[in-house]
Amino acid sequence: MTEAYVYAAARTPFGRFGGAFATVRPDDLAAVAVTGVLGKVPALDPGEIGDVVWGNANGAGEDNRNVGRMAVLLAGLPASVPATTVNRLCGSSLDAAMIASRSIETGDVDIALAGGVESMTRAPWVLPKPDRAHPAGDLTAVSTALGWRLVNARMPAEWTVSLGECNEQLADRFHISRDRQDEFAVRSHTLAHAAWEAGRYDELVVPVPETDLDRDEGIRPDSDTGRLAGLKPSFRRDGTITAGNASPLSDGASALLLGSSALAERTGTPPLARIAGRGVSALDPRDFGIAPVAAAEAALARAGIGWPDVAAVELNEAFAVQALACVDAWKIDPGIVNTWGGALAIGHPLGASGARILGTLAGRLTAAGQRWGVAAICIGVGQALAVVLENVASGSEKQ
Repeated sequence: MTEAYVYAAARTPFGRFGGAFATVRPDDLAAVAVTGVLGKVPALDPGEIGDVVWGNANGAGEDNRNVGRMAVLLAGLPASVPATTVNRLCGSSLDAAMIASRSIETGDVDIALAGGVESMTRAPWVLPKPDRAHPAGDLTAVSTALGWRLVNARMPAEWTVSLGECNEQLADRFHISRDRQDEFAVRSHTLAHAAWEAGRYDELVVPVPETDLDRDEGIRPDSDTGRLAGLKPSFRRDGTITAGNASPLSDGASALLLGSSALAERTGTPPLARIAGRGVSALDPRDFGIAPVAAAEAALARAGIGWPDVAAVELNEAFAVQALACVDAWKIDPGIVNTWGGALAIGHPLGASGARILGTLAGRLTAAGQRWGVAAICIGVGQALAVVLENVASGSEKQ
C-alpha cells in the first residue's frame, strides 16, 4: 500500500468563548485554515486535491450543510474539489486526518486536505420540535456549545452525566488530587507562553482577517497554583475540577495537507512526517477521559514500535485529570508530553483540536529532529483516537 504523509499544517489562533472570534462564522474560520495550509505548498494546484475531510462536532448552526464543503468554496478552491464533514465529537479532525490518510494509502486519492473547525461561541440555542402544533406548555431552549442535549430517555442516566462529573469520578478512581491538576494546568500555560515567545507557532498559526488576535487568546502566562487554588469547583461542591484545570470553550480551525510520495515529486516540497499507525478505542461513556490509553497502544502496535521509542506526545488536555490519568497509565516521562503547551492554555474548539495536536506533533518532531511521536485525544461518550507519526527527516524512515 502507498504510504501517507503529512506535508503541511496550519491553524488559526484559538479564541476564547465570546472573545476575538465571536463575530466570525465557523465556515469562515475553516476557510482561513484551508487557505493557510495551502499557502505552505504554493506549487500545488488546488484542483489536484482529491478529497477534503473536515471535522466538526456540533453542526447545529452556521456550520451546518457540510461545513467542509463550505470551507472549500469560501476559500476559493475549484468547485471540482469534493469535501465531506465527519463528526466524532472532540476527535472529529483527528478522525478526518485518519480517514484521509487511509484514502491515500488505498490509492483512492494522492492528495487530501483534512482538518476541522468549531465556534463554540456561535453554537446556537435550539428548541425541540413539538409533537403537535401549538403546544400549550413551555419549551426549553438548549445550548449546543458543549455536552449532552436533547437526551434520549432510553439512555442510562449514569452515561449522560456532565463531562465534568465524569472526570470527577476519574479523579476519585485514580486518586488524582486537585493540587496535581492545578500544577499540570500551570505547566500548560507556562509552556504555551514559552513556545509562542520562542517562535514555535510562527509557522503553524495563520491570522484571521479583520481580527486582531495573533496568539491563542486563552494563555495566561502569569498563571500559578496560588491563583488556581482560589477557584471554586465547577461540578461538585467539594470537587477538584475548576475553570482553571479544565479546557475552556474556544473558537478556531486547523488544517493538514496529506499526500502520497507523489506530492513531493509534483511540488518539490518534502513531507514532514509519515502516518505510521492509527488507533481507536471505546469504553464506558463515563470513562472517556482514559480512552486514549488503549487508542495509543493500538496505534503503537500498528506502527510496530513501543513507548520506549516515542520522543514526543501530544495529548489533548480536555481536563487536567484525564491527561494525568493517561500519562500515568502509559508510564512515560511527563516531560515529553505537550512541551509547547496544551489545550488547558491554548483552548479546545472541539472539531479543530485533533488536527491541532497532529500538526503540532509534526512540528515538534521536525524542530527536535526526533523520529517517533504520538497524538491522542479523548472523546465524549467513551471514545478516543490516536495517531503515530514518524519524522521522515530523522534519517530512519521505514523503507
